Amino acid sequence: MTVAPLTPGTPAPLTPVTLPPAPFLPPRPAELPRDLAACHAMIAQLIEELGKTRRDYVRLEHHIQQLLRRTYGRSSEKLDPNEPLLFADMFQTLQTQATTVPQPAADAVPVPPQPKRKGHGRRKLPADLPRKRLVHDLPESEKPCPCCGKMRCVISQQTSEKLDYEPAKLWVIEDVQLVYGCQDCETQALNPQIVTAEKPLSPIEKGLAAPGLLAFVIVAKYSDHLPLNRIERILGRHDIDISRSTMCDWAAGCAQALTPLYDLMIEQALLSRVIHTDDTPVDVLDRLLKQTRTGRFWIYLGDKGHPYDVFDYTPSRSRDGPMEFLAGWGKDQLRYLQADAFGGYDVIYSGDAGGKVIEVACWAHARRKFYDARTSDAARSAQALAYIRMLYDVEDQARSLGPAERAALRQKLSGPRLEQFKAWLQSQQAEHGGPVFPKSPMGVAITYALNQWQALCVYITDGELEIDNNAAERALRRIAIGRGNWMFCGSDNGGNTAAVLFSFIATCERHEVNPFEYLRDVLERIAAHPQSRLAELLPDRWKAASASAKTESPTHIA
Repeated sequence: MTVAPLTPGTPAPLTPVTLPPAPFLPPRPAELPRDLAACHAMIAQLIEELGKTRRDYVRLEHHIQQLLRRTYGRSSEKLDPNEPLLFADMFQTLQTQATTVPQPAADAVPVPPQPKRKGHGRRKLPADLPRKRLVHDLPESEKPCPCCGKMRCVISQQTSEKLDYEPAKLWVIEDVQLVYGCQDCETQALNPQIVTAEKPLSPIEKGLAAPGLLAFVIVAKYSDHLPLNRIERILGRHDIDISRSTMCDWAAGCAQALTPLYDLMIEQALLSRVIHTDDTPVDVLDRLLKQTRTGRFWIYLGDKGHPYDVFDYTPSRSRDGPMEFLAGWGKDQLRYLQADAFGGYDVIYSGDAGGKVIEVACWAHARRKFYDARTSDAARSAQALAYIRMLYDVEDQARSLGPAERAALRQKLSGPRLEQFKAWLQSQQAEHGGPVFPKSPMGVAITYALNQWQALCVYITDGELEIDNNAAERALRRIAIGRGNWMFCGSDNGGNTAAVLFSFIATCERHEVNPFEYLRDVLERIAAHPQSRLAELLPDRWKAASASAKTESPTHIA
């Protein structure tokens, strides 16, 4: 800004002042204006620049705190239990409604009791484990009675148990095929008919690994998160030299053999009325690039009637992934999709994917933004978290109720609290006269919650819906843990292989099925299993059939 020098005794000309663009550089003392209008304009500009600088400072400090927390801090979002006491008056006002849990109707479906938590201390060892009995006797010199000299007899016994371990064993299976021929035809120079006995089909034709070794490699990598080079060293301790590239081919071969069953799991999961979904990134090697690129794993959780955890892999995070997977889902009836605010799902909600799907947002995502804002606006953050805490208190009361009673309780208690929370959020926004600026961490949290408000309130209308999408996030933890060990996928084909095998591992864990026993049995049977009876090999039905077989033919342990 250029200011003309003033002559003593002459009034300052009232010329319009052109303010410089940001960043504002204050003028030197000799260049300061003398007229009141120019001074007011300069002061207003300075105040505006100071406010912007402070907001930028708060936002950058918030980002630094978030980076430090992700790098060195804890991932838990727990708060001080005494913090809600700061808003005791608000709690008393909001909890004027009755908090009595409604009793289920007489004709309601009984809800099974919640399993008790396991206590501390030594637990009983499983009864089906093989036992080796070791009898400890007295030396012969101590058996005579010291009083009368007669031999003492056994009057009782004390039994205690210890758990022992034996390293994994490897053995060779020799498939011997007997060949039959007619000796009489051979002696008479006739054409003898030679017949060879057939051997069982293998999941990988002409492969070295039997189903047990294949199941071990799959569980070690995709359940225990061991990279193939560690599995290579484990096998090396048994003097078995198998390269990681060979084991990679084994995993791909098993995924190919299990693909028909994987496709059936997808069909069953898409019959669900409610699906939880989320995604997580993974580094993927690309021969055309000097560095890795980012692929995506997606999880789709079926509901209780279709309990299957299905993973899908896509080379990018474009909307094509969920669009193709959920194409046509909801065309026959109303469906609910619970996910985050990723814009790629909007096409599914709009019906362009071929169905009618209602968006169900996640309160855990909304809460996380208010929790992250506590470093810059502790008071409002604590107040927002107190509102959300009361919503989760209702969920604790509704946990043991059936779907109809749960929805009634939510509408009675959570509905009014949601209305009051929304009114408080709007009162804090700067455009409504509130003190919170849109670009501040608290402003971003409020904007996110209000933009997703309709989807955040859907859960109170149906008792089968959840308040958050934590189930999908928990399912994706296996990817996050594995990513820190095997680091990356070797290719897009490797990502597809991992998606198939992760689906079976996750579904087995959902049904408390030993994944090694399941995969060993299924890989042994699937090549010769009839296609029409493929559903028998799904993890939940396999578990039921195995339990039934054990009941019919119990094993006696010596």
